[in-house]
Amino acid sequence: MLFKRNPNGIDLPFPSEITPREIYEGRRKFIAQVAATAAVGSSLWELANREAFAQNAPAQKLAAARNAGLSTLEKQTSFEDATHYNNFYEFGTDKSDPAQNAHTLRTRPWTVRIEGEVKKPLTLDIDQLTKLAPLEERIYRLRCVEGWSMVIPWVGYSLANLIRQVEPTGNAKYVEFTTLADRRQMPGVGSRVLEWPYVEGLRMDEAMHPLTLLTVGMYGQVLPNQNGAPVRVVVPWKYGFKSAKSIVRIRFTDRQPRTAWNGIAPEEYGFYSNVNPNVDHPRWSQASERRIGEGGFFAPKRKTLMFNGYDQVASLYSGMDLKKYF
Repeated sequence: MLFKRNPNGIDLPFPSEITPREIYEGRRKFIAQVAATAAVGSSLWELANREAFAQNAPAQKLAAARNAGLSTLEKQTSFEDATHYNNFYEFGTDKSDPAQNAHTLRTRPWTVRIEGEVKKPLTLDIDQLTKLAPLEERIYRLRCVEGWSMVIPWVGYSLANLIRQVEPTGNAKYVEFTTLADRRQMPGVGSRVLEWPYVEGLRMDEAMHPLTLLTVGMYGQVLPNQNGAPVRVVVPWKYGFKSAKSIVRIRFTDRQPRTAWNGIAPEEYGFYSNVNPNVDHPRWSQASERRIGEGGFFAPKRKTLMFNGYDQVASLYSGMDLKKYF
């Protein structure tokens, strides 16, 4: 498959980083209003923090032993950066939108249905799901398709623990994740940027790999709303959009699911979406990345690693053309 590069090799801002005029002007008004309250000790940071974490204030701590064998030793991204610069289109397309808007998400009560090609379908509430297996902390790299990366201490357990509980049938070839799509809680769901609800999927062997994490926390506490509360998956060798957030259904199927980004732009977002520096996005290179917290847009780039550095998954794709099945 052929891909186009940026003209003249110049790195250009990607569309999701260009703030629309009406949002920009609205923020200027918002900042002016907040500044006017300075005399009573308020600040922009305090207000944003109070709104963003309203559901989890004070944050609930999660006891989890570090899994050193599956954790990177790289410097961790700060909590502030990891929770204030991210994609969650249900709350807006700008990187700061999730932190500003996700306070409307209600994470309790919350249930997840596990169904499809399984012998023992289940419906679990978030407490049952959290207690299904011992929690671990794993420090994973997260690489996003737009060219930025983070290092985050996630809390959860291997998705394989849940899969074994429901006993997939011989027809189960894929696992499909469906996320919440509620316009009353998620202002972005009213947009036409994607088909709703957001759906992602993995092949069964990918879902069963020990690295695939069913995630209920980060930085030693429950997931903040803007990072996919109350439950998400984290698949560290794939681009970030494969790690579905705020999951309400897990379905086992005999055929490849139609996933959100692959469904609307298959020439840009392959179903597998493994981190592969040799396969460029049509609008930018994937050969390098910028680590969030290391100087912003002008930070020196670092070389992107195949499978995001998680070489232990390479055997899953033995014999596959990873430029064709990107």
